[in-house]
Amino acid sequence: MNNLDEKKILRFKMDTIEGDIHTPIAIFQKLDGDQKFLLESSNSHHDNGRYSYLGSKPYLEVTSLADQVYVKDTETGDQIVKNINIIEFLKNELLVEIGEAPINLPPFNGGAIGYMGYDIIRLYENIGPVPPDSLQMPDAHFLFYKELYIFDHVLQKIHLLTAEEDSEKSLLEMKGKINQASKPSKEISSEYLEFDSNFSQDEFEKMVLEVKAAIVAGEVFQVVLSQRFKADFDGEPFDAYRRLRLANPSPYMFYIEFGDYTIIGSSPESLISVSSGMVHVNPIAGTRPRGKTDEEDKGFEKSLLMDEKELAEHKMLVDLGRNDLGRVCEIGSIHLTEEMEIQRYQHVMHIASKVSGKLREGYTSLDALTVCLPAGTVSGAPKIRAMELINELENCKRGMYSGSIGYIGFGGDLDMALAIRTMIIKDGKAYVQAGAGIVYDSDPKTEYEETQNKARALMEVHTK
Repeated sequence: MNNLDEKKILRFKMDTIEGDIHTPIAIFQKLDGDQKFLLESSNSHHDNGRYSYLGSKPYLEVTSLADQVYVKDTETGDQIVKNINIIEFLKNELLVEIGEAPINLPPFNGGAIGYMGYDIIRLYENIGPVPPDSLQMPDAHFLFYKELYIFDHVLQKIHLLTAEEDSEKSLLEMKGKINQASKPSKEISSEYLEFDSNFSQDEFEKMVLEVKAAIVAGEVFQVVLSQRFKADFDGEPFDAYRRLRLANPSPYMFYIEFGDYTIIGSSPESLISVSSGMVHVNPIAGTRPRGKTDEEDKGFEKSLLMDEKELAEHKMLVDLGRNDLGRVCEIGSIHLTEEMEIQRYQHVMHIASKVSGKLREGYTSLDALTVCLPAGTVSGAPKIRAMELINELENCKRGMYSGSIGYIGFGGDLDMALAIRTMIIKDGKAYVQAGAGIVYDSDPKTEYEETQNKARALMEVHTK
């Protein structure tokens, strides 16, 4: 079981080819297997917008359920079960020595692709009995890659990166994939999926009233309630992703095949990113729909920035972000580096801020990820009591939704998006989930409509 327990010093080799006649979509369609991934971004002003990442040959598959980790060697099919916290396993597997590497590597240079779900919190806190799990998915699921296709959109280059032992063979095979004839492009039809919610409007509004009663009683300041939508799905998941990336471009766009299910998404929000010891979180709270005209759009922006409820909610979540970073960052290093900026998407606009700090000695990026899960923007404040109420009121286990999804690289740098605006495609069904932050003066009907607006970007994806 050579991949399961060995510790190695990683040595990277990279080759670069011209990329002006290729696209990430075209290359992805040439890749084989059922555990492929594509990470993209519409944020051209940041490194995560400069690069697109693709891979298709994981060497390890790691899943976590409760306090057990299942580790599978994808080459041999061998699997072992470890009684270990998933965070500790990831530290052991990813915080490795980089023995040789090209200079100026892109931010992600191999490691784990996947998600850390909302219910990971149960490893650390007792928030109540586990609700029914209708999706039957792991609490965390990661695929480990040593081969990457990396598109540099600034230089119009494709970097072929490998840490395989036979690096020359690996690079030749990767070049061969790129040079394969492209598959004929096909039209994506525009038929809508028909979604049903796990709550009626009346049921959701009654939940809002229960949360407001808890707020009046002094138990919480805010609770984020969500509803899940489900539809029959018999289309091609990658077609759904192609439609989504055009209709709703976002800072974090992803398509990940886990074998028996696929996750696609266009998340607007980073849960946490860590690079060279600097930690960043991006609280987003406060929502308005997009206007049909520029004038109406500016009117919605003005009303959002003058809405005392939305501003109070946003400031509370910024404080939560500061508190989270305070547990793992150096005293005096935590600063608000971006404050209350409006970010626009296809269907909605949000207020966004950014909190940054420097990791304290003795703490790792995975420790920082742990203290940030789940984000206050998808749970509430105070976090623990808010999650207890979510556990009581929502009728199913959240699973991947409102956790984090993205990459954790060899060496520990990571960039994990908040797992919202995501679609799970599994067993002939498509699932979308969206939430709204309930505070003292929330209007139940407005909060219900907010969840609908947030989910619409995915519910309107044309797939068949």
